[in-house]
Amino acid sequence: MTFCALAGLGTNAGAQEVFRNTVTGETLDVEGQAPKEGRDTPAVKQFMQTGVDPYVEVAGCLPKGEEIYLESCSGCHGHIGEGKVGPGLNDSYWTYPKNQTDKGIFETIFGGANGMMGPHGQDLELDNMLKLIAWIRHIQKDDVADAEWLNDEQKKNFKPFDIKAWEATGKAAAEKAQCKISGN
Repeated sequence: MTFCALAGLGTNAGAQEVFRNTVTGETLDVEGQAPKEGRDTPAVKQFMQTGVDPYVEVAGCLPKGEEIYLESCSGCHGHIGEGKVGPGLNDSYWTYPKNQTDKGIFETIFGGANGMMGPHGQDLELDNMLKLIAWIRHIQKDDVADAEWLNDEQKKNFKPFDIKAWEATGKAAAEKAQCKISGN
């Protein structure tokens, strides 16, 4: 039964992405380490096949992503990703250039990195990790011309993060929206 549940992460094993530790390059055991809950969503299935987070720019997913960020990340990376003990996450500079891609930032969060950045692969459900990544992308304050996580249309419509606007109206509007992608 466990084998069947794990096999369900990717319907076509040949097309499934290979995820690697940011520091060592070793293959991450996503199937063996991730919590069993939150694996069987359309978003996780799509991400495991493509390495692209389908929740990026889905407003209804942002409040949960913010909640996870504030609980798990803000102590080191700052309330809005400005950086503290850990590097900033809301600007166009990435300590690990691979974090410019959704797959890369997933690998860093899941497997950890240098310094105090421990692995969170056993702590966060995969679906919640994708919502967290969507939030990190949302708090971007710099130009997104080189943002690999956005398509050309998203880049055209992107507005730099404004905490005051988010708190005044953005969060309430996002809470009313649904966190779903096609296939939900």
